[in-house]
Amino acid sequence: MLFSPWRHRSLVSALVKRDVTGRYRGSMLGILWSFFLPVFMLGVYTFVFSVVFKARWQAGSDSKTEFALVLFAGLLVFNLFAECVTKAPGLILSNANYVKKVVFPLEILPVVALGAALFHMLVSLVVWAVFYLALFGKVPSTAIALPLVLLPLILLSLGLSWFLAAIGVYLRDIAQITGVVVSTLMFLSPIFFPLSALPESYQPLLLLNPLTPAIEMSREVLVWGHWPNWALLGQYLLLASLIAYLGFAWFQKTRKGFADVL
Repeated sequence: MLFSPWRHRSLVSALVKRDVTGRYRGSMLGILWSFFLPVFMLGVYTFVFSVVFKARWQAGSDSKTEFALVLFAGLLVFNLFAECVTKAPGLILSNANYVKKVVFPLEILPVVALGAALFHMLVSLVVWAVFYLALFGKVPSTAIALPLVLLPLILLSLGLSWFLAAIGVYLRDIAQITGVVVSTLMFLSPIFFPLSALPESYQPLLLLNPLTPAIEMSREVLVWGHWPNWALLGQYLLLASLIAYLGFAWFQKTRKGFADVL
């Protein structure tokens, strides 16, 4: 699970570059769209929530754009997960020519999708940081812990991607099911509201959502300047590692039948 992406890191890098550039091939602005789209969406969020709804993330806050920045920080995490998982069911189907090549490491395809999603997240994070600096002057020093906070989410996304990529070969409906589930998760995750806004009796239920710890801890380190809950992060990492291992094992077990089905 770990050695294959490292052994084929040059191939992974080339495929990630092809994925990113191919998405904007033929457009006038090209890869600059990956920068302008987050800027546009942040502007929309700022207008809708600070001007139309006059929303505030926390009581007593006079900042008109704070809600948009906090919301955007949560969406950074969700979009990383959503981009990986929604693409996963079609990874093998859209690369059927690789299946017949015995030497091609099919298991790196979810890693390539993750790499492209991480690139887009990094661009969006730069946009967020620029607006945060303009508003508050400096990003909290705790932001250096963001990679640690995202590590369990990365493993979780990989595990689910391996599982969905494999099952998507045999069950084509999984792509539609995955889209519905991801859309539902967006509203059942603390993206548009803080976890503390729920009654205490409902908070443990929301914590069952695998995206909740990543979103909450990302906001803690990026926005509020707090270090993550290390105990919760450790538990989250163990669970995500188990899911990644099981997803990879399922992929390797079922890949023998890909060529026959395709």
